Amino acid sequence: MINRRHFAAAMVALLAFPTIAPAQNMMPSSSQIERRLEAAPTRKLRRDQRVTVREFKRRPELRRMAPSIDIQAINFEFGSAEVPSSQYGKVEQIANALDRLLRRRPDTRILIEGHTDAVGSYEANQVLSERRADSMKRVLVREFGIPPYVLETVGYGAEFLLVPTRNENWENRRVTLRRIDDFLR
Repeated sequence: MINRRHFAAAMVALLAFPTIAPAQNMMPSSSQIERRLEAAPTRKLRRDQRVTVREFKRRPELRRMAPSIDIQAINFEFGSAEVPSSQYGKVEQIANALDRLLRRRPDTRILIEGHTDAVGSYEANQVLSERRADSMKRVLVREFGIPPYVLETVGYGAEFLLVPTRNENWENRRVTLRRIDDFLR
């Protein structure tokens, strides 16, 4: 039941922070996604330094070198890993970018990283982040025709927070797309 105090607090928050709610729904355009993923890595690896996908997932220093984009606009239900059909328009932006990228660079490989905020246990967040990354891949493949061999998934739980807080923060609940083909054997 909402009382006057809660209502007043909500109104003050809306007036004081008017851009918070819209920021959660800001979806980069397919062109923005494409440009970010097509960028050159910050450092090129020699052929003998390249790694497997499994090794890449465990090496944060390599992750930081790869072109990437955080997608914070996909809204998952609390505790759910399913991409709601109401979010498919946003996923279509990702699919369009990947499709154009694949036409120019057929060897492209994308790592879909699932992330959570720091609320809950380590184990629960880890599982949830893995399921969210898998769910995003499933939608991209089944609904938008992205070839499954192009997409790898990993969940990082609350390991790589954008906003370092132990509290709930929507900015930490995200999917990151990272182009990894320049790093693979």
